[in-house]
This record gives sequence, structure tokens and C-alpha cells, in this order.
Amino acid sequence: MTKTDLIHESLAEKIRAYLTENPEESTADIVTHFEHEGVTIKPSYVRNIKSRAGLSKKAAVKKISTDTIESQVKEEQTESIPKPSRVKKTENTIVPKYPRHSLEKSLRIPKGILEQNAGRECTEEQAASFIGVKFNKGPFTSEISSCLKFGLLKRTSPGHVELTDISRMILRPQNPEDEINGLRKAVQNAPEISDAYEHYRGENLPDDDFFTNALTDKFRIPEGSVSDFKKVFFESLSFAKLMDEKGDKIRILDVTVSNEPTEKAADRLKAIGKGVKVSHEDTCFVMMPFADPIGQYYSLIYKPAIEKAGLTPIRADDDIFTTGKIIDQIWHGINNAKILVAELTSRNANVYYELGLAHALKKPVVLISSNEQDVPFDLHHIRVIYYDMTDPFWGNKLIDKIAENVISALKNPEEALFKTALSHK
Repeated sequence: MTKTDLIHESLAEKIRAYLTENPEESTADIVTHFEHEGVTIKPSYVRNIKSRAGLSKKAAVKKISTDTIESQVKEEQTESIPKPSRVKKTENTIVPKYPRHSLEKSLRIPKGILEQNAGRECTEEQAASFIGVKFNKGPFTSEISSCLKFGLLKRTSPGHVELTDISRMILRPQNPEDEINGLRKAVQNAPEISDAYEHYRGENLPDDDFFTNALTDKFRIPEGSVSDFKKVFFESLSFAKLMDEKGDKIRILDVTVSNEPTEKAADRLKAIGKGVKVSHEDTCFVMMPFADPIGQYYSLIYKPAIEKAGLTPIRADDDIFTTGKIIDQIWHGINNAKILVAELTSRNANVYYELGLAHALKKPVVLISSNEQDVPFDLHHIRVIYYDMTDPFWGNKLIDKIAENVISALKNPEEALFKTALSHK
């Protein structure tokens, strides 16, 4: 038997042994358990073993042949991403990655380790004793998993954990900003929670039905887990003061910093644009006031943002106002644009007129405003980027956000298209 065979067989034996002790555990729980141990396995691999282990009472500890395991592993290693027609969004095929506990609740274990063990490395069994609960392979290890996903704990070896710097910032702050910064870093660490945060930062969340659709379609949260995800998402963002309720709307605050690594922003834009094809021949028409101070945002913000998204920016006064009728040139610029951007701040009449033309042509438009009062009520169903000029980093944040929303709107035009009252019915 080769070394690879031994590794696969050892893993299978561990899974079967765990099944013997925990016969009621779901596939997702088993995957999560081994993730705690630093081992990544696919749900299909677990189901393969469970199906064979469930044939009889003895099958729970029966050895699966090396050939079967090797074949399964090779198949999973070489299998390409399933085609959409083959993917069924069920909890059997899509395992959620988000923490199952809110950020506030996930601080319980780190706090116990800090108070009872000075934050030093300890076993999971010891961690359980520090907070006065029974150590088990179900609820407690799930809570440990949430701590790991928020970045509150780190694993030093299988079954051993210790506090991270983020936990210390939150629980033992050295200056007034440490606690809130630590909480916000934790949110941005959490898988799927951070994805939704990044997507909606600087915007109002859509109405509940649309938000639910986005969670299942964009973020691949299984339908049966959406309610649980929302609970963790809202509780965690509220605890980290990342939400601002304005009337019946919830604004997700953008707290990204200007010194964010360029690679991270580029990777995020690349992930958003997967499957979207753009070229410099594609234009993005910018509708905005010409007069300063807003007029100067074109060269400082909108132009670099659109170029970052891979398109060529055009603004009427700078690029298409030559000879001939101005309105004809505006119509031509809007009609030929692949996508448009509209700066709504100050309720400029020319901008509203051009926006009406774009909507009549059913063009996707990325909306931007410094305040909600300047956004017409009929446009509230469209994603709007809100920027805060009191934030010293607002310009850099807005450049990144515009680039992301331009690509996102090209990928999902429905989020940037005007819908009449009739189309809502």
C-alpha cells in the first residue's frame, strides 16, 4: 500500500470511527468537525462513506476498500466545476461556510480562555471547562468553528487553540478604537458574512425578498439556511456597528481603509467579474453636474474607477461636445454605452434628464449619491452607492466601490435597471 493509500485509508477510518460515536450527525456537521481538526474534506466523500457504513450495524466500522477510496479521491481532485444545469441548490450539495454563531456569542470562548488561562494555548477540552460547559463533538466544536471563522481563535495543532490579536484587541483594548476595530476585522474575516458585507458596503440593503434572492443566487446560501444566515449576519454587523438604520432602510457602512492591499482589492474585483467580458472599446457614460465641486470628481474619481473596471469613461462636456446638436450627441453617447454611472447629488436637472433617457433605453445605471434625499423614490429599488465626505478615505473607497458595482451590474443587469410600477406586480 502506498503512502497516499495509507493517508486516504486513515482518513476514512477516522470518519467511520466518528460515525460510530455520532451516528446522527449530518454530513455538514461531519465536514465542520474535521475542519476543526485542520482537515478539509468534501461532502460527497463523507456521503460515500456514510452510505457504505449504513448498510448494516457492522458496516459502521467495516473497512472500505482502498481502491474505492482512491477512486473517489481521484474523482474529486480532477472533477471540474459542475455546470449550472447539474447543480442543485440543496443542503446536501452546498455546505454553508458562515459561522453558526453571531460575533457577540462567539466571544464567549475567547473570553474564557483569556480570563482563565491568560489567552495561552489550550486544548478544546480545557476551553470548554473555562466557560463551564461540557466538551462534545457537536455544539461546542461548532462554537469553536465560529471562533476560528471570525479569526478570534487560531489552531496551533489538532485539538489545540489560542487567542488571536483580534480577540485581544476586542477583550483587552489598549486604546479607545481597538475594540470596534477588532469587531469589524472579525466580521470581515468571516466567510460568506464578509462576502455579503463587501457586496453591500456603502449601500442600503434591498428589501427582504430581494436580499433573500441575492443570498441564494449570488452567495450560494442554501435556502434552508437563509433564515439562520440572516440572523447571524444582522446580529454580527449590528454588534460591530456596521449598520445604520435610516427609516425602513438599513445602510451597510463602508469601513474599509485606504491602505488596503492592492492585491486584495484586485482579487475582489476579479471575483466579482468572473464570467464578465469587457474591453476598452466598451464605454461607460457618466452623468453628473459639470460645475465644481462635484464636477471635478470626474477626473479624480469616476474616470479612474471606470478604467479600473476595464471600460472607457465618457462625459458629455469633455468627450462628445463638439459641433452639432448637443442633445444628439448625448443620445448617441448614452445609446452606445455598455453601462452608465449617474451622480445624483444636488438633484441636477440635466442629470435627471439624461438618466430618463438611459432608463428609456433600458440601460443599466450605477447610481451614486452623497445623501438619500437626492435619490428619487422611484429609484430606491436600484442599488445606490452612498459616500460620506466626512470620511477621510471616502475618495479611495468610492473608486473601488464604483469599479465593483459597474462590473456587478454588467454581470447582473437587473440590479441596475429601472423598473416601472407595472413590472413590480
